[in-house]
Amino acid sequence: MTKGALHAIRRSTSAAVLVASAAAFGGCAAPGPIDRAQQLVRMHEDQKAIATLREELVKHPDDIPARRLLVRVLAWTGDLDAARREVAELEKRMPNDPVPWIELGHAFELAHRFDEALAAYDTAAEKVPSSPQGPREGGMRCARWGESEEALPRLEEAVRRGARDAETLHALGLVRLNLRDYDGATEAYERGYAADPKSAENLLGLATVAVAKGDAAAALRAYDRLLAQRPSYGSAELGRAWALAKLGRKDEASKALDHAQELGAPAANIARQRASLAASK
Repeated sequence: MTKGALHAIRRSTSAAVLVASAAAFGGCAAPGPIDRAQQLVRMHEDQKAIATLREELVKHPDDIPARRLLVRVLAWTGDLDAARREVAELEKRMPNDPVPWIELGHAFELAHRFDEALAAYDTAAEKVPSSPQGPREGGMRCARWGESEEALPRLEEAVRRGARDAETLHALGLVRLNLRDYDGATEAYERGYAADPKSAENLLGLATVAVAKGDAAAALRAYDRLLAQRPSYGSAELGRAWALAKLGRKDEASKALDHAQELGAPAANIARQRASLAASK
């Protein structure tokens, strides 16, 4: 990946950390200052949002969710010095907690200073070695930036420290897949599916690994599991058709393509598979 492409990916993902839901900031009751500030940011009224949060913090200086959001809004406006001061206030109120350093990472990320953001996430990991939050945040951000080699040790450390959620394990599976560690990717996706059987992303990951390995039987099993959960997912039926064709079950593959078409799978992909199937008969 070129540096320009990587920078574009990083810029496109950095704004996503600006406004989280009120629940993510501690579940303050609505309507409240956090909700008002978030709405102001969405309306591009950043300075009014800052004023709203500062007013709240004068009244309630220990309102951690409000201060966390203030860090992000300040960083979004480019006032990193003010953001750092608010992070220092968070540190006073949250000793032995990775959150202040994670928020500093978000601040750097919003300012498009990505190396410093990653360093802050790594500091969060070092400051509180018992918590998975620091390595998880750094690993997830690296994964979203497409930096699989940087993401891998951080995500593995997060899991070692106790991160067992489906999202983290899916990211670990994707990173391992990108690095061609197919067995490791399969293990992560299976654990992610076990953590949340209602989430289809890890099943799709298992199917993707099987396709990458050319293991049609494993791919068919994964697509069958995925379709059992999401019967209207046309792309899964398309993948199932590919697996059936590879296994020599051509009549079933043809029927699967018909069903994929009914479900709205991409027409160009269906046409390619039909042509390949016809050529093999």
